[in-house]
Amino acid sequence: MIWPKEISPKSQLKKINKAVRRNKRKMGSSKFTFARLRYRSGDWNTDQRMPSNVLNSLIEYTTIPVDLQEKLIDLGSEELFRYPFTYLSGHKLVQFDAQEAANFKKYVENGGFVFVDDCNHDIDGLFARSFEMQMARMFGPAALKKIPNNHELYRSFFKFEKGPPNTSFELNGWGDDLIHDYLKAITLNGRIGVLYSNKDYGCEWDYDFRNKRFLAEDNTKFAMNIIMYALNS
Repeated sequence: MIWPKEISPKSQLKKINKAVRRNKRKMGSSKFTFARLRYRSGDWNTDQRMPSNVLNSLIEYTTIPVDLQEKLIDLGSEELFRYPFTYLSGHKLVQFDAQEAANFKKYVENGGFVFVDDCNHDIDGLFARSFEMQMARMFGPAALKKIPNNHELYRSFFKFEKGPPNTSFELNGWGDDLIHDYLKAITLNGRIGVLYSNKDYGCEWDYDFRNKRFLAEDNTKFAMNIIMYALNS
């Protein structure tokens, strides 16, 4: 595991205040909502304890007001455009219908942020291959690229000097039995619109938040970076 370094409280406070302002401007409310995308194919309802765990971390580490309930959003609905941060995951086939594909592309191009997590932890698995095909159709075959380990994402709240932290599933040989030392992204106008992981962070964070006290280091800290980047970019 790569442990993060602390950023100065003054710097963190600036990031928090900025995130609150931007979230209010985008949503009309200062409350952060963890919005999960529901799509017609595959299995979208993974890692059901993870959102509560991440929201608890936001409460612990920031002063950002949060909606305590995860929000399920149909990818094909207009409701999608109310939320600056969304989460999409699964193990199975990703095959968006015409409306879902149109909404996904419009959402990203208009400033939305999607964190996509491959629950198989397998770069050759069905989820990875089908999701990447969808992205190539929407944004072009070269749009989804590895991001460097000195990217702003890795210092948006906590400092991860070596890039994305490993998960226990990588270290235990789950999925493709590889440690992926990178994340991929689709970047538009200098801003990540789609952040894509084969590291299975969703399963890594899928536990009752009250059990964090048993960890040597809180592994949800990287989730704070992802959300703060999404709100501040």
